[in-house]
Amino acid sequence: MFTKGKIKPADRATPSDGYCSWITRAQPHGAGGRREGFSEFRLRVEGDPEHYQPGSTYRVTLYATNPAYFRGFTLIALKEGNAAIFELDTFVLKNMDLCTLTPRRRTRIQVFWIAPPSGSGCVLLKASIVQRKIISFQDEGSLTKRMCEKGESFITPNKPLLDCCACGTAKYRVTFYGNWSEKLHPKDYPRRANHWSALIGASHSKNYILWEYGGYVSEGVKQVAELGSPVKMEEEIRQKGDEVLTVIKMKAQWPAWQPLNVRAAPSAEFSVDRTRHLMSFLTMLGPSPDWNVGLSSEDLCTKECGWVQKVVQDLIPWDAGTDNGVTYESPNKPTTPQEKIRPLTSLDHPQSPFYDPEGGAITPVARVVVERIARKGEQCNIVPDNVDDIVADIAQEEKEEDDTPETCIYSNWSPWSACSSSTCEKGKRMRQRMLKAQLDLSVPCPHTQDFEPCMGPGCSDEDASTCMMSEWITWSPCSMSCGAGVRSRERYVKQFPDDGFACTHSTEETEPCTVNDDCSPSSCLVTEWGEWDACSATCGLGMKRRERMVKMPPSDGSICGAEVVEVERCMMPECHTIPCLLSPWSDWSDCSVTCGKGTRIRQRMLKSPVELGECKEELEQVEKCMLPECPMDCVMSEWSEWSECSKSCGKGHLIRSRMITLEPQFGGDLCPETTQRKTCKIKKCNQGGLNSDERKRRKEDRKKRRNKQGREESADELAGCKMKPWSAWIDCTKLCGGGIQERLMTAKKRYKNAQVTSCKDRKEIRACNVHPC
Repeated sequence: MFTKGKIKPADRATPSDGYCSWITRAQPHGAGGRREGFSEFRLRVEGDPEHYQPGSTYRVTLYATNPAYFRGFTLIALKEGNAAIFELDTFVLKNMDLCTLTPRRRTRIQVFWIAPPSGSGCVLLKASIVQRKIISFQDEGSLTKRMCEKGESFITPNKPLLDCCACGTAKYRVTFYGNWSEKLHPKDYPRRANHWSALIGASHSKNYILWEYGGYVSEGVKQVAELGSPVKMEEEIRQKGDEVLTVIKMKAQWPAWQPLNVRAAPSAEFSVDRTRHLMSFLTMLGPSPDWNVGLSSEDLCTKECGWVQKVVQDLIPWDAGTDNGVTYESPNKPTTPQEKIRPLTSLDHPQSPFYDPEGGAITPVARVVVERIARKGEQCNIVPDNVDDIVADIAQEEKEEDDTPETCIYSNWSPWSACSSSTCEKGKRMRQRMLKAQLDLSVPCPHTQDFEPCMGPGCSDEDASTCMMSEWITWSPCSMSCGAGVRSRERYVKQFPDDGFACTHSTEETEPCTVNDDCSPSSCLVTEWGEWDACSATCGLGMKRRERMVKMPPSDGSICGAEVVEVERCMMPECHTIPCLLSPWSDWSDCSVTCGKGTRIRQRMLKSPVELGECKEELEQVEKCMLPECPMDCVMSEWSEWSECSKSCGKGHLIRSRMITLEPQFGGDLCPETTQRKTCKIKKCNQGGLNSDERKRRKEDRKKRRNKQGREESADELAGCKMKPWSAWIDCTKLCGGGIQERLMTAKKRYKNAQVTSCKDRKEIRACNVHPC
């Protein structure tokens, strides 16, 4: 329950001494004795912050796990190191009695807490629980929450960065399991573009912090957080030199989640030693304003001078403080001034995909597992390690075994294709082979395509000790416009080796060139050839061309014979070898309608680089879907004309009716009334019998009506239509309570000159069975 406002007096205990003073006095010893390690009850501040913002309001929850309960409780706030309670008028649980005893059982209570003013230091929130006459409380545990003022220190006392006393080195494998999916996080989940960016991190010393809660992001972290680009972050890491032992990298994941039997969880290996025993990483969940997950300075060195065997941690997203967006696809809106890194909470903004009005914990979006796989060198841990993983060399072993079954006959592998990256960014290259025969159909044959990582020319994917070069810059113009000359091109060092040695790769190269062989005045001088155009084909055989211009025509006025256009063939990868790598189909979307017939879609993404060719496979499928029929309301006809009065004198009734043209179906609105009645009064009836004058007058009225009917029938014949006599009255619609009767007159004969409107059927309605039921 959520409590706001005072507790009713009837809910409070009324001993003369006061319940609050009684429980406070009882705490030092406890009516039922101190109950250490009691975990049935918990005190929680929404978002589980370790620090408070002075003057801010926080939601505090006190709850019991099933089947535990409580009848009373206290909530107090203490300044750390001071036994005095803060003054209640300046630092209280908002709109709530601090000491409450109720006759009914409770399992949950929520209140607001106003943080103290700046300079108050660290605060202890303490709770006591009363079950009948048993008081449960803890000095350190689930009923005590410690929070320090924001800005004082963002390194918690429970996690200091201590010196490491371990010996040797250790090797770890970090595996990232992304759990961010529409099933677990359905609100506003971005179906089309969801992904994890490339993961970037390092094993490092305590003198270098990649990122931390309460700190400001670097430019590299900002580019990961907002753009998903790890390039600048990797550059910052490598610039730290000896403070970093291993750079940790993993590929981006599109889409963000797939079953593990479809796509294995990405992993990377790294090493630690005594000085560089911390591990940090981050990755962006995209699309998002600046939201990430990761570990910050995870210490893999134990107090017993050994190496941690395994770390498993669920991750919730954090805000980098550089963009004000509140939804996955909010437009860019820089935060000015930049804010500090903080974890997202479920009460940040009502439009947030993680919003929960109850202030519950955010469901983790990822899990990371860091597991030790080897140790090297003499170990000095105080407590013996129960895992024997000491090796002579912890370098990764390369496996080149061919696991092709003997029953599968292949062609030789084709040459490797060009790398999909022309820069020093990671790319892929591909080779292919053909399956010629499958001798045993029960034995599956492995893949016919093979991929491996690669980088552009002049780059190396070795470690930071390698000299990395840029691409060659375009050739310079030839030094001589006529006759033999030379031209040159240059490149530069992108990364020097960390060991301090100079790069041995050349940064400049030259070659001879000749633009015009004949330099006589009567010759035709031309410029150098331009660059080749792109090949006319994206796969298979194509053509390419290049041009040059006439610089000076012959002085004698003759036509220049030099070629100014050159065309030659170009060969691209064979068309049938272009891979079309696709992700698995996504789950079907919701039906486009809430009831009846609609459509739903599913999608998949192209995973092969666009440089390798165009993929013509469909990326979206649409199918029909059927949900329960939509409710259909009752449909009624129009009201008929009112009938004649049911009586010739005195009070009677007029009746009109309508018909049901469509009965309600599938839960639609029910049909309204089909008959309406209202009173009518023609004249007052005589009390006695009719006199002769009255009988005479009525006889004349009947005669006039017959004459009028005869004239109407004659008029009908003149109008080209002869009518049948009136039909008999149909049965009354009700046996009592007032029903209606109808009779019809239809056309008997239509003449050639008859108009359509002159031969309309006629209907008369009268009241019947008007006596009460």
